[in-house]
Amino acid sequence: MTTPKLPILDVRPILARGEEPFSQIRARVDALAPKEGITVVAPFMPAPLIELLKGEGFQVNVEHSGAGTWSVQIRRP
Repeated sequence: MTTPKLPILDVRPILARGEEPFSQIRARVDALAPKEGITVVAPFMPAPLIELLKGEGFQVNVEHSGAGTWSVQIRRP
C-alpha cells in the first residue's frame, strides 16, 4: 500500500521575498483534519517548527535533498 502524496507548501518563495512563512504554515497545519498532512518545503531545516509541532503531538518526518532543500512532512494524529 502506498502512502498518499501530501499537499505541498513551498515556503522558499515566501522567504525569498523577505517574509516570515510561519503564519501560513500555522494556518495550513491548524486546518488539518485527523490523519491529514502537509509537506513544507524549505531551504533549511526548520528545527524550531519541527520541535513545536512535535510538542503539539503532530507526526513529523524530515527529508534532506542534496540540493539544499528540506521537506518536512507533518501529519495530524
